[in-house]
Amino acid sequence: MKITITGSLGNIGKPLTAKLIASGYEVTVVSSNADRVKAIETLGAKAAIGSVDDVGFLKNTFAEADAVFAMTPPNLGGANILANTTNAGKALAEAIKQAGVKRVVMLSSIGADLSGGNGPIAGLHNIEKIYEGLDNISFTFLRAGFFYTNLYNDVPLIKGAGIIGSNYPSTISIPFVHPEDIATAAAEELQKSSGVNVRYIVSDVRTPNDVATVLGLAIDKPELPWIEFTDEEALGGMKQAGLPEEIAGLYAEMGAGLRSGKIQNDFLSTKTAVDGKTKLEDFAKEFASNF
Repeated sequence: MKITITGSLGNIGKPLTAKLIASGYEVTVVSSNADRVKAIETLGAKAAIGSVDDVGFLKNTFAEADAVFAMTPPNLGGANILANTTNAGKALAEAIKQAGVKRVVMLSSIGADLSGGNGPIAGLHNIEKIYEGLDNISFTFLRAGFFYTNLYNDVPLIKGAGIIGSNYPSTISIPFVHPEDIATAAAEELQKSSGVNVRYIVSDVRTPNDVATVLGLAIDKPELPWIEFTDEEALGGMKQAGLPEEIAGLYAEMGAGLRSGKIQNDFLSTKTAVDGKTKLEDFAKEFASNF
């Protein structure tokens, strides 16, 4: 079985490639960075260097693939983020169609059931809808929880101000996921054949207060508090940290969507199983070693 992975060797692509190679599959990894060729080949995979916006390149790369893991790069430019994300999805969809791929697993997100009010996740909603319009292809939309690794973005705040926080309260329930658990779920789904279905992949469901307590203990800051910011404060803080205004605005909108509960509602209301293995306490050890 031949499997092509988009998304290069990131936090998901690298462990996913390793898992598939270990299972005996022929793997091609798509990357826009020619410097990744050696690392890809070292894992035992084939490198395909090009852009996910290039339909011709993608079609040729997918030509012999039995299955594709489709991941659009995050933050496609500092402006027109949602349009750029959606267009990348269109290019992937067209290449999948032209190449005759029959099995696709797309990395999506909690909140992708919503068309708006979910920040950058709206782009993934658009791509899910694009893929749903393709005929005779088996799709799984792998809707991931909030990445634990996003919490590394709070390190400067913890070190500089002794706090952690965002524009949502300490008491809401947030589905979290570790990239390693996403890779495991993706490997499982790539080997299946089904119609069009959604699979949530979540490692733990915890509150921001839990996050502050568990991470604080791991880094010897047991009194670390979770602080709820206003939307304006969150936006200003991200811009001050160097994020482009549009990206900061989308992240602030996502925080507001978590605060209202609508982003996590579909996952929580359906009582979908939490099947990832990495709990918050496990990630806290990783966080502390990188703090």
